[in-house]
Amino acid sequence: MNSEDFELMRDLLKTRSGLIITPDKVYLLESRLTPLARRSGLEGLDDLVAKIRTERNEELITEVVDAMTTNESFFFRDKNPFDAMENSILPALRESRADRKHLRIWCAAASSGQEPYSIALIMKEKWEMWKDWRIEILGTDISRKILDKARRGLYSQFEVQRGLPVQMMIKYFTQKGDLWELSEDIRSMVQYKELNLLQSFDGLGRFDVIFCRNVLIYFDTDNKASVLDRMYEHLAPDGSVFLGAAETVLGITNRYKPVRGLRGVYAPTDAEGNIAPAALSLTG
Repeated sequence: MNSEDFELMRDLLKTRSGLIITPDKVYLLESRLTPLARRSGLEGLDDLVAKIRTERNEELITEVVDAMTTNESFFFRDKNPFDAMENSILPALRESRADRKHLRIWCAAASSGQEPYSIALIMKEKWEMWKDWRIEILGTDISRKILDKARRGLYSQFEVQRGLPVQMMIKYFTQKGDLWELSEDIRSMVQYKELNLLQSFDGLGRFDVIFCRNVLIYFDTDNKASVLDRMYEHLAPDGSVFLGAAETVLGITNRYKPVRGLRGVYAPTDAEGNIAPAALSLTG
């Protein structure tokens, strides 16, 4: 790939998705887009870039963004965030929201659904605590194709074995040929919506918890700050944001502070830069 073609694809991906592709990641363009080129009747990546340059075909551009932004996901990824959710965040919210019995949780960049379904599974395992509550879990992603997969709740043997406790697999999944289907009870707990994190969050409402894990690492500092600052406007004053293990708010925005004792969990700050008392109580 020559430098002009690389710059075209780099700028397109940054503008459309926030994804930053550096010259040392050209292999990702080749490995992910060459199959797309061939499915489109083209010989290879050079022809694909030429077609985008000359035609600016929106359908093809959407497929390119889909191919480049579809990242892997698996159940209970990294485990610690889900332990924090189960043992600290949810108990604190159950106490502070006892009067209205309503929770809203947003999983941004939800990919094929394992993250929001992991949260749903945590809550279903203690359903006696939540059965009288209104629980809303929203999963969003830029890729329409990956959201369709998430809604179906069909996973390969490899996908259900990766991170998912075997007792949960037996309890909540049914084998369908070579695939495993998640039960309707769990799937119905999660709603999905196509959303580009670079665009407006208007209409989403306010959330008690936001998971935005392992996506901002691909953005530049300005877009990271933009996403986090706009999420702040949709987060309850005593809410929580979960970031990936390699992600942080430090040096990006002062609207959050780490929650003591909960790695990767951040609470919004007030005008004076202080965490809400309810958020401070998360660690007991």
